[in-house]
Amino acid sequence: MAVITPKRLDELGLEDIGRVFYNTGYSELIAHEVNHRECKLSTSGATICDTGIFTGRSPKDKYFVDQEPSNKHIAWGDTNYPIGEDIFDELLEITQKQLSGKDIYIVDAFAGASEASRRKIRFITEVAWQAHFVKNMFIRPTEDELTDFKPDFVVYNGCKVTNKKYQEHGMNSDVFVLFNIERNISIIGGTWYGGEMKKGIFSMMNYWLPLEGKLPMHCSANVGEKDDVCLFFGLSGTGKTTLSTDPGRALIGDDEHGWDDHGVFNFEGGCYAKVINLDPRSEPEIYGAISKDALLENVVYDDTGRVDYEDGAKTENTRVSYPIEHIINHQQDLQAGHPNNIIFLTADAFGVLPPVSKLNKEQAMYYFLSGYTAKVAGTERGITEPVAAFSACFGEAFLPLHPTDYAKLLGEKIDKHGVNVYLVNTGWTGGVYGVGKRMSIKDTRACITGILDGSINDSEFESLPIFNLSIPKSLKGVQDYSILNPVKTWENKDAYMNTLTKLAKMFQKNFHRYDSHGDEFNFASAGPQI
Repeated sequence: MAVITPKRLDELGLEDIGRVFYNTGYSELIAHEVNHRECKLSTSGATICDTGIFTGRSPKDKYFVDQEPSNKHIAWGDTNYPIGEDIFDELLEITQKQLSGKDIYIVDAFAGASEASRRKIRFITEVAWQAHFVKNMFIRPTEDELTDFKPDFVVYNGCKVTNKKYQEHGMNSDVFVLFNIERNISIIGGTWYGGEMKKGIFSMMNYWLPLEGKLPMHCSANVGEKDDVCLFFGLSGTGKTTLSTDPGRALIGDDEHGWDDHGVFNFEGGCYAKVINLDPRSEPEIYGAISKDALLENVVYDDTGRVDYEDGAKTENTRVSYPIEHIINHQQDLQAGHPNNIIFLTADAFGVLPPVSKLNKEQAMYYFLSGYTAKVAGTERGITEPVAAFSACFGEAFLPLHPTDYAKLLGEKIDKHGVNVYLVNTGWTGGVYGVGKRMSIKDTRACITGILDGSINDSEFESLPIFNLSIPKSLKGVQDYSILNPVKTWENKDAYMNTLTKLAKMFQKNFHRYDSHGDEFNFASAGPQI
């Protein structure tokens, strides 16, 4: 690619800019990372970086400027904190000063493969691997598209600066991730974690698209040879990336998508997979994608660059980002038609939900608004009980609007396109965590295959008590049919019913949050009944 200089640099508010490395190629970025001692090279050819003291997002440090008209749409609360424009301006000045007087990296990219729905995003950073990260994660424009690229939104990543006046400003810490919707600017300070840029733009797409009648989704997606599209919703650790990466189907994307009048489209141009305990036998596509141009985060490695994927000494949230082209069987244009099937993934550590259930529309709305999974607090000494986690729409942390705004759009699209919806448990069976065992990937894939090829509809169904879920009595590819009905896998049937009732009460308690949103969202009757 020829060297292109981005236009309108004088509008960025930076002074005495040194060299501008603009949409720099991978080889040059990797050379900078290594020469600047930001990164090491692994034996697979991937680059390895550490993200500092922050190995995950800082959700309590995310703020939106409280101003009209956006403040009328934002659902203020625990995931969307307000901040005054005067504080934003003060921190913007600090961030711009940090990025001034030095060499910088500018990456211009698209968020959204659909030309009818995409946004043009500009990222500015002084760290080479952060430029590498967003180059991996967003859609890379052609040379022609860069010649007249005018960003719709600008992200200033000033990770090396902190807010020393955060207490005076009434903020949570010296870290800040701020969004000014009216001015189309985001600023980041105090955290090096690259995921703040990725999820920050996802949050903005979650603001923009619903106002246009389009549904943004925290899901992975793939498409079969017959152009049948499947969406996989699920929180971290439920298998969203693993299960959508299927050698028999083309990957549209592994994490963030939109659904407009033309169909489903990826927001991104790459994948961001967890690699803790990565096994090349069970996840060969992801393992094979960790090669040159991939970027590993916070993994443990030896002097030769050999990575130990089983070592979570730095964090359990070890990650890799890579261009989607590293997945051999991917959808070339990152978009496809309307979905045939939607799968909600949950890792139920209570061990009481079936491996696969077929949902009616009302149940689909209930489980979408619930966004359930269960986490195991293994990092805290002495805690062995599973902890239920509910995240509305399977991504509440990234929803600027109220969850019901997204649920309404989903319901409309399910009706319009006749979509089948399923709940798949990738968690435990035969008992709670510590007693039962994790669902095998082989059995989970058999459930997914039954959904995708339609053979699940040939099964006779029975109902799960309390939850009233429709579960198949048999399924092609599952050797032991007893796992399909979880009560059959528990030695103590009374313990099973007690645990099922316990989880049902958690669902009911969580869903009371929607009691005041009118009859349109009164889906409590589609949930568990005690």
